[in-house]
Amino acid sequence: MLSKNKIKFLHSLDMKKNRDAQQSFVAEGPKIVHDIMSRHKDQLSVIAATEEWFAQEHELMAGLQCERIVVSSDELTKVSFLCHPQQVIAVFRKFAEMTAEELPSLAEKLTLVLDGVQDPGNLGTIIRIADWFGIEDIICSKDTVDVYNPKVVQATMGSIVRVRVSYMDLKQLFEAIPPTLPVYGTLLEGNNMYSEQLSHNGIIIMGNEGKGISPQIRQFITKRLRIPNYPEGRDTADSLNVAVATAIICAEFRRR
Repeated sequence: MLSKNKIKFLHSLDMKKNRDAQQSFVAEGPKIVHDIMSRHKDQLSVIAATEEWFAQEHELMAGLQCERIVVSSDELTKVSFLCHPQQVIAVFRKFAEMTAEELPSLAEKLTLVLDGVQDPGNLGTIIRIADWFGIEDIICSKDTVDVYNPKVVQATMGSIVRVRVSYMDLKQLFEAIPPTLPVYGTLLEGNNMYSEQLSHNGIIIMGNEGKGISPQIRQFITKRLRIPNYPEGRDTADSLNVAVATAIICAEFRRR
């Protein structure tokens, strides 16, 4: 049974300052909790679930030293961040981020950099897109929405365990990476990406939903790209959603 203190604790993790203080985050639903536990069992600290869920996942739970709470569907509703609670809510400790010593490894692969992305759904979807296209690292500006926001975690649909998300000062990042590493930026005044040469490695910068890539980060772009509308010159939408644009660009990089 959930105590009042435990309910208060779970609710508190909706706020970033509390997630930072506790170095913990919430995940909900059978798929997401299963995916995280499959890779990060040792990160689990608290789990509240229905008897049915515990019965289904008894093998996964075997030997785990964490707090287990059997709850009813009604109790789960009291602590869930979802409109329709799904059997289980769990608290995990945060994952490790990329260190400065690992930055040279970026030269060997394709990496996404997010400059000021604010919408939790967009960040969660971008993480899922990165997972689909085999991109293992996303580096975010410090003003990008928190990856451990419950809405972000939910939108990743489990991909949060396969894509490492780190937060850095982007100016310092670009000053630290090898100068020969291609830095692609998505800009309305960029070159048609379908007629540009694209490399198997490099950094792809995606900007804020309303403002795009900030002026202080644009200076580091070495290859400006644009997703053309069809047919070009036609009166159309001002721009694409940042998650949709990320999917289109990643697909083109991998197609090459």
